[in-house]
Amino acid sequence: MWIQTCAGIGYLFGSISPVIKISLNYNQKQIARLGVAKDLGDSVGFLAGTLCEILPLWAALLVGAIQNFLGYGWVWLIVTRRTAPLPLWAMCILIFVGTNGETYFNTAALVSCVQNFPKSRGPVVGILKGFAGLGGAILTQIYAVIHSPDHASLIFMIAVAPAMVIIALMFIIRPVGGHRQVRPSDGLSFSFVYSICLLLASYLMGVMIVEDVVDVSQNVIVIFTAILFVILIIPIVIPIYLSFTQEPRVVPEEEALLSQSGDQGPGRSEHDDGQEIIFSEVEEEKPKGVDLLPALERQKRIAQLQVRLAQAAAEGAVRIKRRRGPRRGEDFTLVQALIKADFWLMFFSLLFGSGSGLTVIDNLGQMSQSLGYENTHVFVSMISIWNFLGRIGGGYFSEIIVRDNAYPRHAAMAIAQVVMAFGHFFFAMGWPGAMYIGTLLVGLGYGAHWAIVPAAASELFGLKNFGALYNFLTIANPAGSLVFSGLIASSIYDREAEKQAQQPHEGHLNLASVLTSFLNMDEPLKCEGTICFFLTSLIMSGLCIVAAVLSMILVYRTKTVYANLYGRSRT
Repeated sequence: MWIQTCAGIGYLFGSISPVIKISLNYNQKQIARLGVAKDLGDSVGFLAGTLCEILPLWAALLVGAIQNFLGYGWVWLIVTRRTAPLPLWAMCILIFVGTNGETYFNTAALVSCVQNFPKSRGPVVGILKGFAGLGGAILTQIYAVIHSPDHASLIFMIAVAPAMVIIALMFIIRPVGGHRQVRPSDGLSFSFVYSICLLLASYLMGVMIVEDVVDVSQNVIVIFTAILFVILIIPIVIPIYLSFTQEPRVVPEEEALLSQSGDQGPGRSEHDDGQEIIFSEVEEEKPKGVDLLPALERQKRIAQLQVRLAQAAAEGAVRIKRRRGPRRGEDFTLVQALIKADFWLMFFSLLFGSGSGLTVIDNLGQMSQSLGYENTHVFVSMISIWNFLGRIGGGYFSEIIVRDNAYPRHAAMAIAQVVMAFGHFFFAMGWPGAMYIGTLLVGLGYGAHWAIVPAAASELFGLKNFGALYNFLTIANPAGSLVFSGLIASSIYDREAEKQAQQPHEGHLNLASVLTSFLNMDEPLKCEGTICFFLTSLIMSGLCIVAAVLSMILVYRTKTVYANLYGRSRT
């Protein structure tokens, strides 16, 4: 959780871009290119995923810390005139390298925790991704204590602070055989962490509102930040308490189920391979109605069929044919996953869903301005909090669906995407208060994607190559934003703005309107009214419905997998 607070430095780009723009005399187009480099660095994590498979996690974290320090540290030296300025393309590379360090923090935290908490993947992913979303707000509050008149010092803090945190914690973040340490109190422990997360989100929201409305003194800001640190430290109480208490371990049957995915490493024996092949034959030979039976009866029938197949294979009466690659729920490589329809259903569902949400986040300022709101920062702050709560809630409710009902996790994804479709519809209508409702619904739905997808990917395609699989799926986010925001939303907005600029004011041209148009001809065109994002929002709403349909297709295809994975643990 602490490392994930350093994985949100990309959210601070809006705070450091003004000082970069002034210091280097950039125009808005050049700043926008730096923003694209930042988005790419935040999402392209192939190298991070690969290194997390090859190197120990502490080494991958160290690589990320070095990238973060060198990238943003060099930017700070240039902005403060301590070294010679570089051309724009080189600045883009520095921003990319610095922000790309996040992918190492993200991947290492997720890879270790989904292995350490195999029974609670939804809550774990939701909490971790939620802290990444709040990282920008946490670092901003810490920066407020410095109270430096030099705004470039924020860039220095972004370069140094994450590196210090990572180096301090990197040897602690590792797989520790979580399937052998499942405790009956885990549910209560996660409930405590959830309550801390809600407290943290509420506190940050309150602090942001107070500091924005009231001119607070520096001493009050220090007190606010000290309380923030206390809230961040509180969760350490859980492992400290559990270290001094002994609890009974899980029943052997449940432990065996949880250890299946962890034991599928490269050191398997031939006997293990034979067991996998027998299991593969069971999947093909079992009667169609078996999966509809109660969990206990289903296990009994499958075990009997497995014994018969093993005996027949030993006697030579049955020839066991070897499979071509893994089955759902086993360990896939990225290449093996790329030829599976389930993987692409997950990818395009994420692209349409999260891409439409990121389009709103990128255009929230213009959307609120077009509807007549002057203070756009309130909506940016609100969607950050709703995004965080969506990640927490998405992990929690998807775990209920999986754990209590043995039903595919993507059912929760489909619900989140339908919620987003309603949010986009409110944006399109532009009714009074629609911005608040739309921000709430889209923020919650968008955040839920990032709690559900990583957990579902680990369940369907295994943990062994989870880093590479997860980082490939994250490409859907900038790809969706590039198409939906960069092409669709911006084109429609500019077209409507041009129409409004060409319309004569009050039905006729006068000298004042002509002079105003002449003087403002170099300024970017502005669009006013619901028409600016009406068509864009309807398109985004339709794409969310398509995403929900893709999610439900994935649910239908993977029902048997989840029944096998979680139906046994329910007994």
